[in-house]
Amino acid sequence: MQGINLNPLAGHEKYEKVGVLGNGSFGFVILARNKLTGKTAAIKVLWRTSMDKYVEAEILNHSKLRHAHVIQFQEVFLTSDNICIAMEHATEGSLYHFVQRQGRLDEGAARWFFQQLMLGIDYCHKRGVANRDIKLENTLLQAVSGLPLPLVKICDFGYSKSDTMSVAKSKVGTLSYMAPEILVNRNGKYDGKVADIWSCGVMLYVMLYGRYPFESPPGAKVSKGVEILQLVGMMVDMKYTIPEDVEVSSEGRDLLQRMLLPDPATRIQLEQIMVHPWFTTNLPPEAATLNDSYLRAPFPAGHQQPDEIRQLLEGAKQQTAANASVPMANIMTAPPEDDGYDASFQNAIREEVKTYGESSSINSHSGNMQTE
Repeated sequence: MQGINLNPLAGHEKYEKVGVLGNGSFGFVILARNKLTGKTAAIKVLWRTSMDKYVEAEILNHSKLRHAHVIQFQEVFLTSDNICIAMEHATEGSLYHFVQRQGRLDEGAARWFFQQLMLGIDYCHKRGVANRDIKLENTLLQAVSGLPLPLVKICDFGYSKSDTMSVAKSKVGTLSYMAPEILVNRNGKYDGKVADIWSCGVMLYVMLYGRYPFESPPGAKVSKGVEILQLVGMMVDMKYTIPEDVEVSSEGRDLLQRMLLPDPATRIQLEQIMVHPWFTTNLPPEAATLNDSYLRAPFPAGHQQPDEIRQLLEGAKQQTAANASVPMANIMTAPPEDDGYDASFQNAIREEVKTYGESSSINSHSGNMQTE
């Protein structure tokens, strides 16, 4: 990988490396200690050469959020090879692993996590940010003394979309959680905030039932394109089951089914979720006005402003281009809006539609598939 430096914090005046929390195609995440305060931080390390519109959007969108149920953005800084995003460190791992260990959650525990998730999403949406990659794996947990269960912390804004940006068109996200309108729509556009509701519905289903609502049959050997088309067909036709052997209240099932409506125009809205009887059960009274308080609260002194962040990234862009001796236009060139997730499956879908297009089960759901 380009620019690999296993300890990009070596010699840094503020942070020192403690360990590695994870890694991926984007780079890796370091557990660091702030030398000035002694507090730990999670630092996402990206390669300078990987800078594109998604990286810039991730940093800018995350920087405008400050909420109890969102991993706190602390700062972005540069090293010789990397862009480093310092964030709050959540100590209890992900909600995915929590559910995996339990098998599934009882209704009370699922509601506990879901209430916090929706409060965090509501705040993000009111701040003008759609996440577009909400999933159990991107929901971290933080233990708090005196509480029976950990607190939820939404993280990873790598595919987020701001109201100040162009309309959402990119087919980005994680397939098991992606709303059907992201994959199939009439005009190539969708509302990222409404799509977030679907993803939260998938999360609720997994918490309650311990499996995904839409998934390929075990052992099925089909191409990726066919698998995607089959999953889209299941979503559009609402072909999922509510297990009868799992005790979930009628109110819980009602909310879940309304979140998983395939038509975004009829799907339950966030404002309706917040007053749904299942959601409001055991909800602390102060939760109703929590987000109003966060929206009014000023950011602390020294918080990096958007212009400061843009200037920092622009400087990194220019230095990277100079060091690489390539034209500026070739660095951080934004891909077309409909690229991104498309690149991983869209060609396969084109071929499968050509091959299986006469099949009514595919044709009825793939006719509006965007392939630009």
